[in-house]
Amino acid sequence: MSLPDQQSTLEARPHEHPAHGPQTSSVDAAGAGERIRAARQQQSLTLADLSERSGISVSTLSRLESGKRRLTLEMVVDIAEALGVPLDDLITRSRATDPRVRGRSFAVGDKTFMPLSRRSGPLQAYKEVLPPVHPDYVPTQSTHEGWDWIYVLSGRVRVLLGDQDVILEPGEAAEFDTRVPHAVLNPGPGTAEIINLFSTAGERFHLRASTSPR
Repeated sequence: MSLPDQQSTLEARPHEHPAHGPQTSSVDAAGAGERIRAARQQQSLTLADLSERSGISVSTLSRLESGKRRLTLEMVVDIAEALGVPLDDLITRSRATDPRVRGRSFAVGDKTFMPLSRRSGPLQAYKEVLPPVHPDYVPTQSTHEGWDWIYVLSGRVRVLLGDQDVILEPGEAAEFDTRVPHAVLNPGPGTAEIINLFSTAGERFHLRASTSPR
């Protein structure tokens, strides 16, 4: 893995990192912690996931991402390898990056989500795969702050919104205030695929269950 040539990004200072000894080189790059957080969240990884991959403690990673602890060169190498991203992506500012979004799919309950946008801004896009529910399944409507927008790619999707009950076919969309009791499910017979746009509150509600990469 190549390292950046700019000496201005590296600064020799004492820093303790158990895996690399007491004397290391520190990375003096503004926003490095934010870029690490963005790269981690883009892959739907928790701090614990990244800790397991990199060998750096959760508390240290949290402080690095928030800018409360200086990032050493050895740490950023470990983190870049753990995330599978180029080192320069984490420590170089104002650099043209690949515009493609390469989020990994993950499961929340029996549903599968694929990130379609980067972690910036108030809206996040996801592709969601919904398995069909049992014919006798009785859905429970829930509420939360924010709003949701869905677009059906394939299959059939049932949307319950208060006392409204509608079926969406491929090519149809729905948008609603999530403070109104609602439920979104697949009545079958086959799998359904939709595009979701979540507000920050909506994303937090729908993805709050523990996730597992696929």
